[in-house]
Amino acid sequence: MPERVSRAARTAETRRRLLDAARRVFLRRGFAGASLDMVVREAGLTKGAVYSRFRSKADLFLALLDERITGRIAEMGAAAAGEHGPVGLATALSRQWDERLRADADWSRLAIEFRLHAARVPALNRRYAALHARLRGAMAELIEREAREVGETLPVEAEDLARAALALGTGTVLERCAEGDAFPAHLNEIVNRAIFHGLAAMEPPAARRLERAAR
Repeated sequence: MPERVSRAARTAETRRRLLDAARRVFLRRGFAGASLDMVVREAGLTKGAVYSRFRSKADLFLALLDERITGRIAEMGAAAAGEHGPVGLATALSRQWDERLRADADWSRLAIEFRLHAARVPALNRRYAALHARLRGAMAELIEREAREVGETLPVEAEDLARAALALGTGTVLERCAEGDAFPAHLNEIVNRAIFHGLAAMEPPAARRLERAAR
């Protein structure tokens, strides 16, 4: 039993070293400029250690993204814990996202680079979409929960609100790439609050008719 535990611990440690090394290489070189050989050298391991666990650099990136999404979901839950209502939630998550963007801009740009790469490879895009759907679904659950807590009826499906918020976040990353520090620090929060205030003023049936017509 101790030997089995030790083997499992070594396997977990090797995987962690590979993922940490892959993150450093991806951030330094970008997804397109990175290679498995670079990750091997960065981690100080053999090629066999990589290929026995990951078939490609896309596999490595998706494993990092999976961890990132798990952490992001936990962060959203923590930020939402003290909020009441969809507008409060939008404020908390927008502030959290703005802080994340400033602190970890390199990862945000890397994620968009991978997203564009995956969009051209159907099988890879499906794997990316499944991970992204997990993040979107978690955000939708928070929106629905906050609406129930204050007795509000959402005029638009919670998952569509999550889609819009995530799309706005992606756009924010790209705009900040162009403008740098000139991009308004709290614009994401202001726009998200305005969206939720505007939706609150709409009658649910009318909003859903507009939603169906747009589709």
